[in-house]
Amino acid sequence: MNKIKPLSRYEDTKAVENDNSGFLGIRGYFAFTKKELLEYIRTYKLLIFFAAFLMFGLMSPLLAKLMPNILSSMDMGGIKLELPSPTVMDAYAQFFKNLTQMGMLVLLLVFGGSLSGEFLKGTLLQILAKGLSRTAVLLAKFTAAVLLWTGGFLLSVVINYVYTVYLFDKGYLPNLSLSLFCLWLFGIFLISLILLSSTIAPGAFGGLVVSVIALAAMLMGNVFNAVAKYNPVTLASVNTELLNGTKDAKTVYLTIIITVILTIGSLLLSILLFKKKRM
Repeated sequence: MNKIKPLSRYEDTKAVENDNSGFLGIRGYFAFTKKELLEYIRTYKLLIFFAAFLMFGLMSPLLAKLMPNILSSMDMGGIKLELPSPTVMDAYAQFFKNLTQMGMLVLLLVFGGSLSGEFLKGTLLQILAKGLSRTAVLLAKFTAAVLLWTGGFLLSVVINYVYTVYLFDKGYLPNLSLSLFCLWLFGIFLISLILLSSTIAPGAFGGLVVSVIALAAMLMGNVFNAVAKYNPVTLASVNTELLNGTKDAKTVYLTIIITVILTIGSLLLSILLFKKKRM
């Protein structure tokens, strides 16, 4: 008599997924997205994220307003600094500087261990055993992260706008909407990169480390003009140039298209690798 070979945890999970095809679609996706958002609330990630971006929105115009006074009051060895009065442009330049530096750091820290952490805790195995597909899990994590990023980003933009109007004379800035869109899109690309890195690298912080390395490589590549127009990092580095008119809006259209393609490609590759990953 032939002995029945017991299934491994990975094979058993795959078998359950295939047997529960009715739960693998829209219902499972929305249920896990809701679970992710509730997890952000319970672990205070939502509070931390929104508090950080609220601070960025408040701090940017205030720093721009006070910086000339701060520099003028410093002891420069007898040298007197004559600084021009700050403008709306200075406020938004400070805003984009804060978001492209500290804002992206917050995004990496909040989402860096989202998927990798669940691998180590084994919570995904229990969820997948109940019939939720791996595709639904990954798409739900991406959706929840994008919703949190979008909410924090919009909060920061609105607060910055209100505070800038209050502190400065309202002035026209060309390509403001485009500049904001570019930075928002880069954040979404970064989320897809984190998910892809988490399916490749082991460990709780493997995805975060790989994401940082990939980001550093893109930053170094961006010093070459031939690379910059194809590099998603460009969307987070030309914002001020778009505002002051030194960069034409048409020059970033190709970068936007490439970033969208890379975001979708990263997400699809993440799903493919996640389906083959052993728990």
